Amino acid sequence: MKIFEELNDDNWMMFASKYYKNIQCTSLEEFYDDLQRFKYLKRLFKRYLNNDDLQERLILNHIIVLNNVFGIKEANKMLFFKIEENHWPMLKTFLVYLNYLPDDEYVDIPLDQNIIKVLRTI
Repeated sequence: MKIFEELNDDNWMMFASKYYKNIQCTSLEEFYDDLQRFKYLKRLFKRYLNNDDLQERLILNHIIVLNNVFGIKEANKMLFFKIEENHWPMLKTFLVYLNYLPDDEYVDIPLDQNIIKVLRTI
């Protein structure tokens, strides 16, 4: 659909509602709770950059839930829109680890070597 060719502030919420596939969701509140995961990820990435405090399991959990309720392709599109560009290497590293990112997408974004080391210990 052309309206969703490129995400922006005007169509992001409509995109999220169109691709939301949580069959256990019984209220609008649960939908908004799942949307909060984008904000939580932003905070966790910021904490890692500022304090070198990586909450890798919590980050993985949020990304997995988002991919489960929106679908991998759609969640990735939403994540790269909502997450600041300076956090993309961190995001990409987690997505590659989970095998959620095709090899030919975002090839110009480097992986975070420190996160790779941590994820290898899981």
